Amino acid sequence: MTDPRASARQILRTLVGNDTADFHDGQYEAIDALVNDRRRALVVQRTGWGKSAVYFVATLLLRQRGAGPTILVSPLLALMRDQVAAAARAGVRAVAINSSNAHEWSNVLEQLRSDEVDVLLVSPERLNNPSFRDEQLPTLIARAGLLVVDEAHCISDWGHDFRPDYRRLRDLIAALPLGIPVLATTATANSRVVADVAEQLGGTEVLTIRGPLARASLRLGVLRLPDAKARLAWLLTHLGELPGSGIIYALTVSAAEDTARLLREAGHEVHAYTGRTDTAEREQLEQRLKANDLKALVATSALGMGFDKPDLGFVLHLGAPSSPVAYYQQVGRAGRATENADVLLLPGTEDAAIWQYFATSSMPVEAKANAVIAALGSSPLSTPALEARVDLRRTPLELLLKVLDVDGAVNRVSGGWVSTGSPWSYDAERYGRIAAARETEQQAMLDYEATSGCRMEFLQRALDDELAVPCGRCDRCVGAWYPTDIEPDAVATASGSLDRVGVALDPRAQWPGGMDRLGVPVRGNIATAERAESGRALARLTDLGWGGTLRDLFASGTADAAASPALIAACVRVLGDWGWADRPSAIVSMPSRRHPLLIASVAEGLATAGRLPLLGELGLTGGGPVGDAGGNSAYRLAAVWDRFSADGLELPPGPVLLIDDLADSRWTVTVAARQLRRAGASAVLPFVLALRA
Repeated sequence: MTDPRASARQILRTLVGNDTADFHDGQYEAIDALVNDRRRALVVQRTGWGKSAVYFVATLLLRQRGAGPTILVSPLLALMRDQVAAAARAGVRAVAINSSNAHEWSNVLEQLRSDEVDVLLVSPERLNNPSFRDEQLPTLIARAGLLVVDEAHCISDWGHDFRPDYRRLRDLIAALPLGIPVLATTATANSRVVADVAEQLGGTEVLTIRGPLARASLRLGVLRLPDAKARLAWLLTHLGELPGSGIIYALTVSAAEDTARLLREAGHEVHAYTGRTDTAEREQLEQRLKANDLKALVATSALGMGFDKPDLGFVLHLGAPSSPVAYYQQVGRAGRATENADVLLLPGTEDAAIWQYFATSSMPVEAKANAVIAALGSSPLSTPALEARVDLRRTPLELLLKVLDVDGAVNRVSGGWVSTGSPWSYDAERYGRIAAARETEQQAMLDYEATSGCRMEFLQRALDDELAVPCGRCDRCVGAWYPTDIEPDAVATASGSLDRVGVALDPRAQWPGGMDRLGVPVRGNIATAERAESGRALARLTDLGWGGTLRDLFASGTADAAASPALIAACVRVLGDWGWADRPSAIVSMPSRRHPLLIASVAEGLATAGRLPLLGELGLTGGGPVGDAGGNSAYRLAAVWDRFSADGLELPPGPVLLIDDLADSRWTVTVAARQLRRAGASAVLPFVLALRA
């Protein structure tokens, strides 16, 4: 009789390309539980331990016994690409269905029908695509030989705002035929998350295999510097000394893009990798980093779970993630197949404010949820159509719809969303628990930065690893291993980069749909003769340089005041670099309820510097704009429609420079520009101090 372990070991050796390879502690135990006992298992092991080997070996053994294909639920495109490549090396026929390969779906489905697929990788969102859910998924579930949930911590509340669709997997697991094994894997779970995931896999019958989370190759450190300028200057001074290629994490898209530009201009082969990076460019950048053709990617969390570069030499953070769990996940990308890798955190004073913004923006609001449910009926409504009925922007609206879908209150169908008619109540206890857990994790991250003990031991204990001991490598165990000096030239370069001004303010060209429901008689394209020209902002609120000054200026509770001479001078520089086709002939300012002194001083300063007539403010009609700034396009347009007047302004020939404080949806300047154009302005050039993002 064939030795089962020997058969599994031979597959493993083919997978890793090593004729002497053997299983790590726990690997074969998981495979045996899945293949021979048909159990449900949760594997919590450090990055690089070999969790993918478990499900690929198990898949081939099950296929040899006549089982159907493995369904592998995987959260990220980068992770899917790596998993497909790893499967091919092991002789596993793996295919993916995700948002980036729609042109391949019909071929993939044909391969599935012909039983030519060993592993089907799907994103959690794909499971709720109406046609896939209703037409393909039932057959797949009936034929499945194994279900694998990768990055399974996303099932838990810990990952609530990352992928609500992961919570749907509990229903998928419940629909599996008896005897179909289930494997959940993660490198990032504390005891609370382990218990939560195990419960959703089947409770007490789940086999949990948990190993030590220490990463012997990582050398951890924290370097606290006074501000963004010092952090960038440190990078300019020492990036070239860091080992190999690596990842520099930033907390916002703007910070990632600004940092990458600065380093690239200084001669480093560095690029940004964010949610704004298109799919093709992401894949190209991933491959270049893997080939050591780049020194670093400056990335947001868009480059996170599962990115596989075993020889990644360093991970730096410009600003801290919001929890030790998230931090461990990201630093786990480094040193998987090397003896040494450097991990350095450069925290920022703005970190806590950024954490709070992301934490609150992702949490469902009861009133908005009830409004969405009330707006839906039995006839499908698309997401854009819903925007004219509920004052929520696209991204939070889509997130809320997913949450309500998982909760059973709404359903995604062909053509949009419908109400299920099922009663729904806001789970205040659950969301309060999530909020409290996040606050605890944020404080734990601050404690990590300040700890006098071993940093790796701290991270292990934060993930409830009972085997945590001092690492003997971090800056607390052996002293600072990283340089702290900064070259004067680097300070000057960083200062110059942070002082850069001017961001394009793209004009609106099309009215939102469904405006007739809100009493605004417009549709389609905005008439060319009534549009604003391309405008400018001093900076984004999320920028590293002037963004910090503007964040303070617009912070809640900050008193309105005239602009400083430095701020006026920066605005003058923006105008000097504008490159407009025709110089403005006059300046008009927006009326402001929150910052009248600020806007007036900027308008006066620019008028003086440019020797332009200051015509005054636009007038307000009907009491001015209603409600608060923000909201989605349809509601914001309705709030400012017909609320401004150019009556009484004597416009000279030529373009008008329109001054405002903050642009978010851009509908305020769009409507104001329309009024000025209708009053005779040949063009309107909007200038605002800040862009929201």
